[in-house]
Amino acid sequence: MKIKLLKDFKEFAVKGNMIDIAIGVIIGTAFNKVVNVLVKEVLMPPLSFMTDGTNWENRKIILREAIVNEGKTKVEEIAIGYGKLLEAGIDFLVISFTVFIVIKLMNSLKKEAEDPKNSKVVTPKNIELMNKTNELLEKQNAFLMKVLGEKN
Repeated sequence: MKIKLLKDFKEFAVKGNMIDIAIGVIIGTAFNKVVNVLVKEVLMPPLSFMTDGTNWENRKIILREAIVNEGKTKVEEIAIGYGKLLEAGIDFLVISFTVFIVIKLMNSLKKEAEDPKNSKVVTPKNIELMNKTNELLEKQNAFLMKVLGEKN
């Protein structure tokens, strides 16, 4: 059981899946930092400016005020903090739009690479072989249709 598990793990690691995951996590972490700066330093200041200097991160709806007696808080404030939710929503929109653009770009590059007639981009060998097989099948079908058509 242990040997099979180790063998499976080795196969998983050698195939590159683990490396792909690690690269994805590293890039995702770096991308998260960029998005945080973009939202907090680029998008939120103009929004605060348009709303008379409101700091959106601290926006909340107070359900119960805190009770302070002699400088000590007797009862904590209860509030719904919607400002952080707004920032998280903007983060989500920025991330999802960016991922959409990146995937769209990757798909267009992949489509170019898989087109065997496109000489600008090197076509992967498996796509070239599939294309040649398809061409041979089309020739064979045309020949068979010609031969069968003559017999009838």
